[in-house]
Parts: sequence; structure tokens; C-alpha cells
Amino acid sequence: MPDITVVLPSVLQPLAGGQSYLTTPADGAVTVENLLDTVTGNYPVLARRLRDETGSLRRYVNIYVNGEEVRRLKGLDTEVAAGQEVLIIQSVAGG
Repeated sequence: MPDITVVLPSVLQPLAGGQSYLTTPADGAVTVENLLDTVTGNYPVLARRLRDETGSLRRYVNIYVNGEEVRRLKGLDTEVAAGQEVLIIQSVAGG
């Protein structure tokens, strides 16, 4: 069964033990929320950088499933199927 792969930007990789990809087996479709719970389970600091204390995505974190930003889909309830890639991009403020 194909895994779901979460691609991390370089700024977040140190919070995941230096890994650029986190994978989890997929038994059918899972939501982005379940996926984040699973892949950040061993990385609590990473989990806090992605979601706030209410469990919502932080404002500066964008997550894409098949090239679509999840806020334009169903947010954390967006489904991810086995074999799909999830891309996390952290916005960088400039000035």
C-alpha cells in the first residue's frame, strides 16, 4: 500500500530530526488533520509550529494537497489518499 508523503520546507526540517520528508502508511483516505497528528507525533515542536493551541493551522503555514491549498478546499478536513504528496510551505515575512 502506498504511503502518504509530507514534504517539509528546509526551515522546518530541523524540527523533524533533519528530515525533508515524513511518510505514513495510508489505509484509505485520511484527513489533513489526521495526517498532521500522525507525522508530527514524535515532533511536538513541529506540531506547534504548524497548528495553534486550538488545533487550527497557523496563519503563515500553507498546506497543499495535489497542488491545491487546503484552505481553498476543506481545510484540515481535506482528504488525502494513499500515494499523494502533501507539501507544507511556511510563509516568510519580508520588509
